[in-house]
Amino acid sequence: MAKPGTGLDPGGVAAATVLKRAVELDAESRYPQALVCYQEGIDLLLQVLKDGKYHKQIKIEENATGFSYESLFQEYLNETVREVWIEDPYIRHTHQLYNFLRFCEMLIKKPCKVQTIHLLTSLDEGFGKAQQISGLEEIKASLRNHGVLLELEYSSSIHDREIRFNNGWMIKIGRGLDYFKKPQGRFSLGYCDFDLRPCHETTVDIFHNRHTKKI
Repeated sequence: MAKPGTGLDPGGVAAATVLKRAVELDAESRYPQALVCYQEGIDLLLQVLKDGKYHKQIKIEENATGFSYESLFQEYLNETVREVWIEDPYIRHTHQLYNFLRFCEMLIKKPCKVQTIHLLTSLDEGFGKAQQISGLEEIKASLRNHGVLLELEYSSSIHDREIRFNNGWMIKIGRGLDYFKKPQGRFSLGYCDFDLRPCHETTVDIFHNRHTKKI
């Protein structure tokens, strides 16, 4: 189960309050007053987006389900998404490479028209380095077959985890893409469908900016 955070900016809180009042007036058949509140609430929301101050927080509780990448990101993906920036230091081990692959699979589906994916991550410092590089190069080749360019960059000082879309949405997940728990077995529910996979506790912060900063 996830709890919506209270991290909305003042403008977003004001918009939510006005729209809630509009719904109440609508239910009371006070349509002229409801219309005024609807218009005011929408204007406030548009202003929040225009100023780049939108902020929503989702708290994913320990063992919560229903948080596949599609469920979490689909709301922010549309036909305007053509370029994606991913900053995550832990795309190293096999399961993390599969996580990244699943994320890429989501991006190439409609309605997105992704052309370029940028990944900034860190290199495995142990024996897994060769496997990491090989895995990422294989994903790169597969994406190329779908007309998508994967640009890889490695950094030894990266710590932040965030994902940006060129349509202005930015998502920061406390654990990055690696917030799923290990499945109980190869033939257990949740092994394939990540909506059924229990999650580690983490926080998701969602922002909207008028310009997406490139990594």
